[in-house]
Amino acid sequence: MLQVIVDWFLYNLFGLDPVSRIAQILNFFIYDSIKILLLLFFMIALIGFLRSYIDESRIRKWLTGKRRGTGNLLASLFGAITPFCSCSSIPIFLSFLKAGIPLGTTFSFLITSPLINEYLVVLMLGFFGWKITLAYVLSGIIIGTISGYILGKMKLRKYLVKDLFEKKIKQKKENTFKKINERIIFGVNEARDIVKKLWIWILVGVGIGALIHNYIPEKTISNIIGKGGVFTVPISTLIGVPMYGSCAAIVPIATVLFQKGVPLGTALAFMMGIAALSFPEAIILRRAMKLRLIIIFFGVVTLAIIITGYLFNFLQGVLI
Repeated sequence: MLQVIVDWFLYNLFGLDPVSRIAQILNFFIYDSIKILLLLFFMIALIGFLRSYIDESRIRKWLTGKRRGTGNLLASLFGAITPFCSCSSIPIFLSFLKAGIPLGTTFSFLITSPLINEYLVVLMLGFFGWKITLAYVLSGIIIGTISGYILGKMKLRKYLVKDLFEKKIKQKKENTFKKINERIIFGVNEARDIVKKLWIWILVGVGIGALIHNYIPEKTISNIIGKGGVFTVPISTLIGVPMYGSCAAIVPIATVLFQKGVPLGTALAFMMGIAALSFPEAIILRRAMKLRLIIIFFGVVTLAIIITGYLFNFLQGVLI
């Protein structure tokens, strides 16, 4: 529905040519900005509402887990069933942090959520078949679990921007909420508090993503990856990381690369780089965390994707 409204606004009301580059950039920017801002507000408000019923210590206990990595696995599995891109996953990530859930656990969600979702899985089934799709899903969950666990052990919470998480709206105890509307107001206030601090970063991030999405030709990407030799996996990953695109665009590109003789692991590493990480995501996260933490987060996930790409190539019988 939102896409239909944006299309009508640009092409009918303003008369822009749908095939022009400026129209495509504006379409991408307006649609994703509205989508992410609405999602940010709604998800934080919803989680705030639910938190009024559930003690935060219970949430932390459930996601922290009794055994090493259990919380990371649970968060990774939760991320796998949420249909969000790298930027759209940030609202829930921030809500988890506001609830006091361990940073490494929240990172497991943030990593896996864009890597795996039902749209991507359906597209991959059509293009790659169920075996490759299943291997991709399992590898995505493993990447999220292990990367989140490693990040959690690095004691990085000190690199969060304090004013975003320490100035909490005072939460009443469950038995002091007299009516349901008080719980709703609590969630709305919390969502408003975070959105006021993040909206400009979201617009900047999506704007950069719109430019990258519409100005980098697929043929150029294919030529660079195809000539990488033994370094094709890290090259394809590093090319994918700064980009930003939907699953509908990512999977066909990876398929074309694979059909042109690019090893499977290399093609999937490129797809993972785009899906899991993006420059717009880094811009938005900059409001929530210091640059050092963003660099460490991107570095750990990028390394995990590269290792996974080489592993897929090895299983395929390719030594690059």
